[in-house]
Amino acid sequence: MPSLKIPAVFLAGLVLAGSALADCGGHVTIGEGAAQVTTAVANKAVDGACLNDLIVDTEDEGANYGNHGEFVAVLEKLVTNWRKDGVVTAGEAEALLEAGAGSDVGKTIRVRIIAFNDFHGNIDGASLSFGSAADGIPPRTPAGSVDYMAGLVRQLKAGSPNSVVVSAGDLIGASPLNSALFHDEPAIETMNRLGLDFNAVGNHEFDEGREELLRMQYGGCHPADPNSCQGNAVGTPYPFEGAKFDFLAANVVDTASGKTLLPAYGVKDFKGNPVAFIGMTLKNTPSIVTPSGVAGLEFRDEADTVNGLVRELRKQGIRSVAVLIHEGGFAPGSINGCAGISGPIVDIVGRLDDAVDLVVSGHTHWAYNCRLPNSVGRAIPVTSAAAFGRLMTSIDLTIDTRTRDVVAAVAENRLVDRNNVLGAAEPIAPVAEIGAIVANYNAIAAPIANRVIGSITADITRAVTAAGESALGDVIADAQLEATRAADKGGAVIAFMNPGGIRADLRHAGSPAGEGDGNVTYGEAFTVQPFGNTLVVKTFTGQQIYDLLEQQWAADKSARGTILQVSGGFAYKHTFVSGSSPLGGKYVCDGSVTLNGTLIDKSAGYRVTMNSFLASGGDRFSVFSQGTDQLGGDLDLDALEAYFAAHSPVAPGPRNRILQAASCD
Repeated sequence: MPSLKIPAVFLAGLVLAGSALADCGGHVTIGEGAAQVTTAVANKAVDGACLNDLIVDTEDEGANYGNHGEFVAVLEKLVTNWRKDGVVTAGEAEALLEAGAGSDVGKTIRVRIIAFNDFHGNIDGASLSFGSAADGIPPRTPAGSVDYMAGLVRQLKAGSPNSVVVSAGDLIGASPLNSALFHDEPAIETMNRLGLDFNAVGNHEFDEGREELLRMQYGGCHPADPNSCQGNAVGTPYPFEGAKFDFLAANVVDTASGKTLLPAYGVKDFKGNPVAFIGMTLKNTPSIVTPSGVAGLEFRDEADTVNGLVRELRKQGIRSVAVLIHEGGFAPGSINGCAGISGPIVDIVGRLDDAVDLVVSGHTHWAYNCRLPNSVGRAIPVTSAAAFGRLMTSIDLTIDTRTRDVVAAVAENRLVDRNNVLGAAEPIAPVAEIGAIVANYNAIAAPIANRVIGSITADITRAVTAAGESALGDVIADAQLEATRAADKGGAVIAFMNPGGIRADLRHAGSPAGEGDGNVTYGEAFTVQPFGNTLVVKTFTGQQIYDLLEQQWAADKSARGTILQVSGGFAYKHTFVSGSSPLGGKYVCDGSVTLNGTLIDKSAGYRVTMNSFLASGGDRFSVFSQGTDQLGGDLDLDALEAYFAAHSPVAPGPRNRILQAASCD
C-alpha cells in the first residue's frame, strides 16, 4: 500500500499501535461538538490506525487548517488513496467527501495569545510570591521567575499549534539589582529565549531616555557603564544582542520627524489569518518619568490612535485586532474576575472602534479578567496579569477563516506556580537554559546585592493609612532630610518623597544574609529605590508648600490622589477621602501645616528636599519646578544606606505626620 503524504502537523493526532484497533468501532465522524458530522462509513483499521484517527480534524488532535478548503483538499487526498487501495468503496469515498465538505472543519482557527505585563526585570522569582483568597491561592505562594514563565509558555504553546507571546509594557525599568545593575540587559536576553514576540512600550521603558530604549531594541553596549555587555560571563552573545521581539509604541511620535519612535503595531500570520497587535504607551507618560527622558516626543491619546490605525489595518485585509496598552484599571477580588472595575482603561475601551477584539492592559499591577463595552456597547475581553511575571494570561481566540475576524475569545489568568501549590496535573518545568543565565547574573551581582547595610526591627511597608502615609515613606523621607540637612548639603528642613518611587517593602524575615535576623542588604534597598535619582534642595515659600500639597489631588491625578511622603517634624491635616472625594478641590486645612510644632509662615522661605524626578515636575507636581536656589545632592539610595548605617536597627515610621479629618473645623 503506498504511503500517504500527510503534512507533519496533522500526524499529532495519529494513533498507532495495536491497542487502537480495538477502538475502531462505530462510524467515521468529522468535526467536533454540535457541528460534528457522522457518516454511514464504518470506522475501520488501516495499518494499525483507525480512519477517525487518520482524519485529523479537530483542535485537540492537532489540526491546523488555514481555511475549510485546505481541510477538504487534505481529506480528498486521503480518501483517494484509500479508494485506490480498496480500504473504502466508491460509495464510502463519496460519503466521506460529502461529509467533509459539509463540515465546519477549517472554517475557524484557534489562536492562543500568552500575555503578561509589568515584568520590571524580575528575572529571579526566589523572593516573589502571590496570594489570592478569592482564588484559593495561599498568601506568599512562591510565584514568578523568568525560567518558570518560560516553562508555562511551553505548556501553553503545546496546547495550541498557533500561539504568540505578548507583553503590555514596563518589561524593564524599576527592576531588581540583578537586572538593573546591567541596564536590564538580563531581562531582554531572557525574554528573547522565553519567546516574547511583542512588547508595548510602557512608561518605565523611558526611565533612561529614548536612546537607551532604542539600545534595548537594537543592541550594543552601554556607552558609559562597564557593567553592560556581560554576555561572555553569562552565556549570551557579546556585544548585547538587543531584543529579538518588537517594541511597539503607536502613540509615541517624534515631533521633529512626525513619525512614531517605534513601530505602531506588529502582525502575526496564522496560516493566512493575520492578527495585528497595536502597542500603546499611556498618554500620561511625560508626567511620570523624568521630563528630559521624553523631550521631543509627543504622547497621543490612546483610543484616538487605535481608531486611526484600524482603518490602515483594514486596507491590508486585517480584521483581527488586539491592543497591548500600558494603562489599566483596578478590580478587587478574583484574578479572573472584574468586580468593581475602575480606572482609565474603562474609558479607553469605551471609545475603541468595534474592530478591536481584545485589550491586554497593564500599569496598575492589578489582576483582572473583564469584558468591557466598547464604543458600540459590545463587550470585549480586557485582561491584566498583576505584575513581576507572577501571573500570565492565556487567551484563546477563535477566528473565522473566511472573514478573518475574531468570533470568540476566552481568557484565563494563570499563576506561575513555582512549587505547584495548586496541584496542577502538569507542574511547571523551568527552562534550564534561562535559569542558567539568571544564575550567572546573580553570581556577578551577589557581592553587591548581599552586602548588609543595616537592620530593621520589623517589616517596614508601603501600606498607607487612610490619610495616605506609609511607614516606609516616613523612613525614606527622613533619610533624605538627614542627607541634606547640613548647610553644605542644602540646609533642608523638609523632605518630600513620591510614593511611586517606593517599589517594594522591607521585610524583617526577607534578608538573604540571615532569614529572620532583620538584616537589610543593598540589593533589598535597591529594590525599594531602583531609579538612581539624585537629591535636590530648593527654596519654597510657605504658600508654595500649601499649593504643592493641594496638587496631591489635582484634577489629573488618580481617584486615590498622589500623597507625598513627608519627613519628621513636618505635619498637616486634610479632608480628602481616597476614591470618593472629587479631584481638583481644596483639602488641606488652613493653619494645619506645621514644622516642628510651629505653623508654616506662608510668606517665609523654607529649604525643601525632593528627588530629581520630582524636582523637574514629575507626577505633575508643577510647584516643585518653581523652587529657587537649587542645589544638587547625593543619590537617593546612598542617602538611605547612610541612614541605615547611622540608625540601625531602624523601626517602622510612625505614620502620624499626615492626618485625615472629617472637616477642618
